[in-house]
Amino acid sequence: MDRSSLLQLIQDQQLDPENTGFIGADTFTGLVHSHELPLDPAKLDMLVALAQSNERGQVCYQELVDLISSKRSSSFKRAIANGQRALPREGLLDEPGLGVYKRFVRYVAYEILPREVDRHWYFYRHRSCPPPVFMASVTLAQIIVFLCYGARLNKWVLQTYHPEYMKSPLVYHPGHRARAWRFLTYMFMHVGLEQLGFNALLQLMIGVPLEMVHGLLRISLLYLAGVLAGSLTVSITDMRAPVVGGSGGVYALCSAHLANVVMNWAGMRCPYKLLRMVLALVCMSSEVGRAVWLRFSPPLPASGPQPSFMAHLAGAVVGVSMGLTILRSYEERLRDQCGWWVVLLAYGTFLLFAIFWNIFAYDLLGAHIPPPP
Repeated sequence: MDRSSLLQLIQDQQLDPENTGFIGADTFTGLVHSHELPLDPAKLDMLVALAQSNERGQVCYQELVDLISSKRSSSFKRAIANGQRALPREGLLDEPGLGVYKRFVRYVAYEILPREVDRHWYFYRHRSCPPPVFMASVTLAQIIVFLCYGARLNKWVLQTYHPEYMKSPLVYHPGHRARAWRFLTYMFMHVGLEQLGFNALLQLMIGVPLEMVHGLLRISLLYLAGVLAGSLTVSITDMRAPVVGGSGGVYALCSAHLANVVMNWAGMRCPYKLLRMVLALVCMSSEVGRAVWLRFSPPLPASGPQPSFMAHLAGAVVGVSMGLTILRSYEERLRDQCGWWVVLLAYGTFLLFAIFWNIFAYDLLGAHIPPPP
């Protein structure tokens, strides 16, 4: 149902004869049933929640239009907070007769979303097309690149020790800062099979469900923001070091999801959440510790500095700031939220500072960087 047909229906039925801008929720629900209008059960639940947030049990006309057109605004947060107790439907765990894919969608809803009303909304609105192609495509490309370089170098572990590895046009190297694409393309290169396996596993286990819920644009923005922040942070804090691996983007996704789980601990219904939280933190900390060890105490003689670990930390910061803002705004317009613009302003300021740093600071500070391969 589009906006014009909804307006015409309301005018024909005189649901708002005094043009107050508000419509009785019971009246509209009765109209839906009497005319057999195709309205998702989740949207009816949200309609009740919106009405419960109003003293007179009415819903604003504009909010109703947004609901029908699958757009959500900050008013939905208020409706959820004030009307949660009035939602009539049972939990999704009680839904019988679901197929394999719908059970997976339900699993994703409980893994990612902290509120039952949001889980209903996602479950009934979810469509299999378009699929979560971004995280799958990035992971596949990383595997293909790794296999190509592994076969070419005949080395599958600690590839950075091979003298030909750093000659790749994808690796970020401080001597090639003018080649701006390297600040992003380094995410396709990895130290070895162990780093690739860790990143690919997290991208598929956490990134794919996040993309299913929050969409390609938001999750790709978060992932690429973490990757870019990782290389730029290394260029500022560890000026001699190259960077490889997609850890900046991976840590942005993981830290955003973990922070969202912690902040909505009571509402999350994923099983064994405490144990899984501890395991995730241990694995992420171990990966950072391994990166620090390889950076400062390489186990084998190397021709130059080893890749930096600062990209992991930068990605985590992006996840806790930008990522948490995105994940807490499920199906809401980011542009309507003040916090989103504050995060964008902070990230933009960091980008400008990093650009000027890379242009001027290396010469002004007399930094001795290793010669580019």
